[in-house]
Amino acid sequence: MSTLVLTPTKMRQGIWEGVIKQTGSGVPQIRVTHLDVTVPEIDLTETGTAGEWLLEVPIPMSAISEGVQVFVISDALNDETLGQFTLIAGEVLGDDLRAEVELLRAELDMLKRAFRRHCTETS
Repeated sequence: MSTLVLTPTKMRQGIWEGVIKQTGSGVPQIRVTHLDVTVPEIDLTETGTAGEWLLEVPIPMSAISEGVQVFVISDALNDETLGQFTLIAGEVLGDDLRAEVELLRAELDMLKRAFRRHCTETS
């Protein structure tokens, strides 16, 4: 189980921000993925409050396109999902159904990786 808790704060000028709180020590190991590809150059800095870190995720230009784009934020040590954020561009959507389907796909991919890793470790 992760010792990290993510609280989304804002998105501005192409950078999504959130606060990571941890009960453990050391620098949190965070991974952000989009379409199962790791987002490069995320920034994690201490806020000055004990156990609290500011996470900044620059939105890659390649991810800004029509449709629903889901970014999954996870604890890199145990592959546990901490949260996600979604970008929707193009046609105005009356329903968030496509975003939910994309999120389910991302979570299913994470579960498949964890299951395969488990099978490999227990063989």
